[in-house]
Amino acid sequence: MASQNIYILGIESSCDDTAASVIYNGRILSNVVASQKIHEEYGGVVPELASRAHQQNIVPVVSQALKKANIDKSQLSAIAFTQGPGLMGSLLVGTSFAKSLAFGLNIPLIDVNHMQAHILAHFIDEKGFDKPSFPFLAMTISGGHTQIVQVTDYFDMQVIGETIDDAVGEAYDKSGKVLGLGYPAGPEIDRRAQLGNPKAYKFTKPKVNGLDFSFSGLKTAILYFIQKETTANPNFIENNLNDICASIQYTIVGILIDKLKLATKQTGIKKIAIGGGVSANSGIRKALKDGEQKFGWTTYIPKFEFTTDNAAMIAIVGYLKYLNQDFANQNIVASARLKI
Repeated sequence: MASQNIYILGIESSCDDTAASVIYNGRILSNVVASQKIHEEYGGVVPELASRAHQQNIVPVVSQALKKANIDKSQLSAIAFTQGPGLMGSLLVGTSFAKSLAFGLNIPLIDVNHMQAHILAHFIDEKGFDKPSFPFLAMTISGGHTQIVQVTDYFDMQVIGETIDDAVGEAYDKSGKVLGLGYPAGPEIDRRAQLGNPKAYKFTKPKVNGLDFSFSGLKTAILYFIQKETTANPNFIENNLNDICASIQYTIVGILIDKLKLATKQTGIKKIAIGGGVSANSGIRKALKDGEQKFGWTTYIPKFEFTTDNAAMIAIVGYLKYLNQDFANQNIVASARLKI
């Protein structure tokens, strides 16, 4: 079947990015993302504003993806879309659009789990990037998710560890808010962390059994620490910002790596693939590379544009499902809390 000319349009609208991508036999021809700047002034994503922006963006974004891929919509083999998890209002826009377009073109509709897509982004044909072989461990880290998944096959995945409260990206953003940094704060904390001393301040790592994570206690500890220090010295943040960022990042990366070490020990699997927006973080990437030397890991880090929310990862899952003739029907609905 792979010898056919298979063109899949992928549509992603789970949060605040409207994205569309065209994939041809596993190779990305276009990957267009329209980000919503409006949320920056609120310090977080406002669901109602997000769904309205998706409605405005989806037609131009899909048109641009087709144009960049240099194909006509009549050449499409199927439409893949994010069914969930995500913000319900945002998901509804992408789901409704994908269903209508597939119906209008009389081609198959393919539902995609956003979390599976972050993992399967590793299978996009991209020069210079190796694809993991099965089985491997995937760690998905983003503003909304923190999971360790044992991946036995493309669609045989088991969550073996996840956050019991906040996601790692949220820990970055809330810490950034306390420090007066903009939203999203992760990239700025990362940038400053590289200029500071990671051992300047010590934050206690939460004690959570097994492979699960917790970040709410760390967020609270950082808040109290900043309140205490700024009471004693109002210029504390200004004078020590790089060191504070470095110490926060050192703690967060330490939590993630500790759990990965435990996961490799428990499963005996030493191949680790990461995905999700926080995987763009330089501290995490360096720690993973160090793990190759220290623990004999083989690590897989996707191209930067495939780590954050994007439609290329939706399209690759669409392609893999198309090869299996695994299609959805027109009765399918969006699901905000879809599990892997």
